[in-house]
Amino acid sequence: MFQPKLPDPPSLPTVYVQQDRTPAPVTNAGRPVAPYVGLGVGAVAAVVVVGIVLTALLAAVAISAVSVAIAAVVLRSLLTSTNKR
Repeated sequence: MFQPKLPDPPSLPTVYVQQDRTPAPVTNAGRPVAPYVGLGVGAVAAVVVVGIVLTALLAAVAISAVSVAIAAVVLRSLLTSTNKR
């Protein structure tokens, strides 16, 4: 009396293939989009993170190259000025 009566689950429609007439279950046309959206968001985040890391590495190399070039110019000017005296 107090136990709930659950409805029977609906059965899947069947599709008949022309060659052998065997019933095949129909896949759900309205697949959930959430797993695919999560996969896309993860891929975009990975690309953004890799881009940021590569940009930071490129900036570090450029700054190092500029500082080495400045140090070379300063050392050259110091060495040439002592040779001229």
